[in-house]
Amino acid sequence: LHRWNLDHPVYRCLAPFPICCFVMSVTSAATGMHARMAVAGQRQAITLRSSLGRMNAKAVRTQRKAVVKHQRSLVVRASDASADPELSELEAVAAAVERLKLENAALKDQLSVEPEEEETPTPEVTVTVSDPVELEASVADKATPSNDPFKDHWRAPGWTYPPIQGDGTGIYQYDEGYSAHGGHLSYRWNRYCEKRDAIDQYEGGLEVFSRGYEKFGFTRSLEGITYREWAPAASQAFLIGDFNGWNMSSHPMHKNEFGVFEINLANNADGTPAIAHGSRVKIHMEGADGEWIDRIPLYIKMAVQAPGEIPFNGIYYDPPAEEIYKFQYPRPKKPRALRIYECHVGMSSPEEKVSTYLEFSRDVIPRAAKMGYNAIQLMAIQEHAFYGSFGYHVTNFFAVSSRSGTPDELKYLIDTAHAYGLVVLMDVVHSHASSNATDGINMFDGSDGHLFHSGPQGYHWMWDSRCFNYGQYETMRFLLSNLRWWMEEYKFDGFRFDGVTSMMYTHHGLQYEFTGNYGEYFGMNTDVECMTYLMLANDMLHTLYPECITIAEDVSGMPTLGRPVIEGGIGFDYRLQMAIADKWVEVMEEWIDDYGWDMGNLVFCMENRRAFEATIGYAESHDQALVGSKTIAFWLMDADMYDSMSTLWPTTDRVNRGIALHKMIRLFTMGIGGGGYLTFMGNEFGHPDWIDFPREANGDSFEYARRRWDLADDAALLYNKLQEFDGDMLKLETEANLLMQGDRSITAVNDEGKVIAFQRGNYLFVFNFHPSESYPHYHLGVEVAGEYKPVLDTDAHQFGGYGQVDARAMVGTWQEWRDGRGHSICLYLPSCSAQVYECVHEFDVGTSMDDGYVEEEIWW
Repeated sequence: LHRWNLDHPVYRCLAPFPICCFVMSVTSAATGMHARMAVAGQRQAITLRSSLGRMNAKAVRTQRKAVVKHQRSLVVRASDASADPELSELEAVAAAVERLKLENAALKDQLSVEPEEEETPTPEVTVTVSDPVELEASVADKATPSNDPFKDHWRAPGWTYPPIQGDGTGIYQYDEGYSAHGGHLSYRWNRYCEKRDAIDQYEGGLEVFSRGYEKFGFTRSLEGITYREWAPAASQAFLIGDFNGWNMSSHPMHKNEFGVFEINLANNADGTPAIAHGSRVKIHMEGADGEWIDRIPLYIKMAVQAPGEIPFNGIYYDPPAEEIYKFQYPRPKKPRALRIYECHVGMSSPEEKVSTYLEFSRDVIPRAAKMGYNAIQLMAIQEHAFYGSFGYHVTNFFAVSSRSGTPDELKYLIDTAHAYGLVVLMDVVHSHASSNATDGINMFDGSDGHLFHSGPQGYHWMWDSRCFNYGQYETMRFLLSNLRWWMEEYKFDGFRFDGVTSMMYTHHGLQYEFTGNYGEYFGMNTDVECMTYLMLANDMLHTLYPECITIAEDVSGMPTLGRPVIEGGIGFDYRLQMAIADKWVEVMEEWIDDYGWDMGNLVFCMENRRAFEATIGYAESHDQALVGSKTIAFWLMDADMYDSMSTLWPTTDRVNRGIALHKMIRLFTMGIGGGGYLTFMGNEFGHPDWIDFPREANGDSFEYARRRWDLADDAALLYNKLQEFDGDMLKLETEANLLMQGDRSITAVNDEGKVIAFQRGNYLFVFNFHPSESYPHYHLGVEVAGEYKPVLDTDAHQFGGYGQVDARAMVGTWQEWRDGRGHSICLYLPSCSAQVYECVHEFDVGTSMDDGYVEEEIWW
């Protein structure tokens, strides 16, 4: 529960919300619903002109320190507010609000930095107030701002949504095995076509249909506010809230023949809207069984948890124009290969608290860009009542998580990421919904079939959540509009669809082992209505936003998931290669003896994916970091991570082994695991703690719901060495396009010697997993004849290794048939290390072959 902390970001956008929880009259027109409890100066950005570069840097840092010091003094808690014994609790809070308003006005004046002179008008650059941490990436490295950064092609006059193309048989060219299941695949394609045709005929097309948020929920016009809600099982409905003093009958809604309730509220006499921005609203209905129920509107844009309360409250969010964030930077181009930094905003601070969107923009985005990631994937953005659910029990699908700030602050975060050239992916949850009814969407109109399957089919017994009925017309509108909302309103660049395995099968993948038999995918166990919803979603997203990226979290290996809809596929750009992370857990947990590691097993797992369908490989994600599980670093080094990570004195054998394998596992996964790469924030440097959100069992502590960036930034700790390696590994991928170098060519899999080698283009990857055996003269076959130079070495000094491979060495190939290749190379392979060699100069080679042997070779 939030404490009485007026510093909390949600209060910056609201009227005196906590006060109205106690006495409604406090939120009268006199004090005004527009009165900001917002501690505006505390997180408001400083607007500095671009001539800032001419100012003395030291003076600027000194000024920022003073600002930060002043900011920290403005934290007001209930104990501060009620310090005067002469005041009642309510009066004390009101006094605190007024004091904050005065202090914030003064602070805002302090934050205005004007240049000494202004020769020509210059664009403004937004810089967030921050602790005096110097960021490597400067404003000059960012994209160029624009007054019109988004020029979507579908907005052009005369544009129409293209008709269905193809006949759904394009997928057959990739796998002859599909023909045996042509009946199922044809049925799936026909259901998709039927839904597209119905939407085109009755809704004006998929482009219009996916803008349900412009029809349902609260919409504004010059005349006033309209509120609509689909609640067919309800017989009566009333709009209630702060605006009418919670009068349960003063604002009745009219129901049409389609089960849609509607009410129009004209503007006040002075032209102001009938519902004030930041005030609470609900819909009061006579539900399916005749019981009166109160619900948060389905399309609500913001929901907050009041101090001392458990359920969330729906908030009418409609800030004045001057307070709406205006995007400056266009979406970056779709990367050729994704390098994803998976993030949770709330736990991204080193402090024991819920971090904010603005703090994340300041602290994490520049860090991710500097390390070489080109995408961030944001978890827990949709509002969720239970913080410990990691955002996967969504209660309000169109609302941003208010724990970390306001909708406009999330927009600032995304715009900042775009400025650094990072695409922003959202971890979207359409696989299920929270079973909460009071502050969620479950049992919305009193019936269990509203948006969901009724009965047992609509309940996920393992997750204690509700399962959507993807064949229901209004469910499709709700979910498609939800995707469109995040793309349009917040300018996300794509989605990682959570729990796709659970969506696609009637058994949800529970207690079911997939063997790869096509009958497991194309039969009665498959929810065809879900498959067609996913086809419609990818159709809509990729048609309206050609650069949009969609990723499926699927562990089943569903064929056609990663092929375009036009071919009859489901349409995702990537699937997560989830088996890789599971394999590394198996290695850590079961392959106890280093001498018993199975090289062939590792290679098989990395390459066991469907041809012609792109994947994202990762060694571990947030799942492996949760309490009850272990990160790779913790598996390898255990408690030694807490007291043996210094570089100032010798460490333990366990840490030496762990540091070495941690780097090798990541390089191996990136090098051979797929067409993209992902890591969860902090795992790249071996974050020493698991993730444990505040709960009763841990004393509601935030100690393990944060990220210790200070460890990674301390050059005297080995965490820093792991972070440096991660950055250099991604830098190499960026410069060499390693993930786009075509198929991996496996050169050697030596189980006895624990050596694996493969080539990607002109780059040779060599891994020696042997715990004690180094090989001074290891012979390998290579495809490209030439001179090779080491460009990345896990054993290098700067990465916490021993530096046994000379980075200046140049190693040439010679003519010899080995490992199925016509050329050989001899390398030094230190134990428990890996190297990447680049062929910096190719030899001229004759083209005539005899039994695989090169007849002529001209040496350089």
